Amino acid sequence: MIPGSSDILLVVDVQVDFLARGALAVPDGDAVIAPINRLIDRFAHVVVTQDWHPPGHVSFATSHPGRAAFESVVLPYGRQVLWPEHCVRGTAGAVLAPGLRAERAELVIRKGHHRHVDSYSAFLEADRTTPTGLAGYLRERGFTRVVVCGLATDYCVGWTALDARAAGFEAVVVTDAVRGIDIEGSVARAMAAMAAAGVGFVESAAYTALP
Repeated sequence: MIPGSSDILLVVDVQVDFLARGALAVPDGDAVIAPINRLIDRFAHVVVTQDWHPPGHVSFATSHPGRAAFESVVLPYGRQVLWPEHCVRGTAGAVLAPGLRAERAELVIRKGHHRHVDSYSAFLEADRTTPTGLAGYLRERGFTRVVVCGLATDYCVGWTALDARAAGFEAVVVTDAVRGIDIEGSVARAMAAMAAAGVGFVESAAYTALP
């Protein structure tokens, strides 16, 4: 399968804090870098996202006295999982993974930069009303299919793929180029929700196998 001019590769949050020994390490997260780089070699168009939180972000457990990481609280926009402090803007943990061929990216979307609302999706923040501008960018450039990879399957990848579909794009998740956090079956739930929404699933070889 050869990517066409209307296809874009969307690389989600492959950042140091989500890799091994990072502040919010995704199990086996480092394994996505090699297949993503192979995909980048095949796609003419690439967009990358970064979590980019201010200090004291509302999603941090440390912003809620008496609460621990991975507990949930109800905020004005809904239920929020509390996370260890991660991807704080300007810190070493927020940078893109060493070895990721991010220089090929035509656009970097930074999300989660509003202190009082989280943002898993590359399209909409967690209040489900504040856009990142990505949908308009993709439409203006004529892209119709979004091929999603990165971290983590059950949060930023899953929400991004669902929102791509809701925005009218075809969405495909590359299954060997994603990894999940998996809190109490959250990966399985995310995969089921994506399938129900019409998200497609492929392995990276579908794009990277010769010719």
